[in-house]
Amino acid sequence: MDRELAVDKPIFQQIAEKIESSILEESLPEGDRVPSTNEIAKFYQINPATAAKGINLLVDEGVIYKKRGIGMFVTEGARKIVLQKRKRDFFHDYIVPLRNEAMKIGITVEELQELLQEEES
Repeated sequence: MDRELAVDKPIFQQIAEKIESSILEESLPEGDRVPSTNEIAKFYQINPATAAKGINLLVDEGVIYKKRGIGMFVTEGARKIVLQKRKRDFFHDYIVPLRNEAMKIGITVEELQELLQEEES
């Protein structure tokens, strides 16, 4: 995991996103043990409670699970869960505002598609 944390998002959310990214990149495969809250806290030099809050977000989403006395592990199907979540977030964070701005300035959906296709070339 990258050691850099941003200032524009809560740290616990960034911790969850870093773990999600490791799952998407398959550097943290399904079934593997997730670093403990203390390991994460030490690595990022943050409070263990903050690390635990990030971990608990992923537990609530079904991305990781706890084996009592052993640790946290990546759920089977976690990559699919994270991918669906990231696609949904991408749509709401980027596509909806893009479409709304395009409509304000008179760009049609077809013109947007053409612009995107031009960028691919």
